Amino acid sequence: MSTKLFLQYPKCSTCRKAAKWLKENNIDIAERDITKDNPTKQELSEWIKKSGLPISKFFNTSGRIYKEQNLKDKVKSASEAELIDTLASDGMVVKRPIVVADNDVLVGFNEAEWNEKLK
Repeated sequence: MSTKLFLQYPKCSTCRKAAKWLKENNIDIAERDITKDNPTKQELSEWIKKSGLPISKFFNTSGRIYKEQNLKDKVKSASEAELIDTLASDGMVVKRPIVVADNDVLVGFNEAEWNEKLK
């Protein structure tokens, strides 16, 4: 099984819970702090396509920046390119954790989904 990319924010309790789950299930990961090494526009474009999710699912809707910049309205009206620019501008705008595997991109920690897709 190949190494998966695990993007997380170390201070996030959900990310810590997800990291613990990955370790307990012996899933080989390469960790990346999303606040220090923000996803690039190209990475985000690829991950959004691969995930099959709408771009809105990649936004950290409970984050301070999302609220301060009123991104809720922007997500509804902006083009995909503008939204990718916004996501690439700051790791704190991106929902986490994210696991990038060979055939899947998982956004947020959903234990049932992770069991199904990563084991």
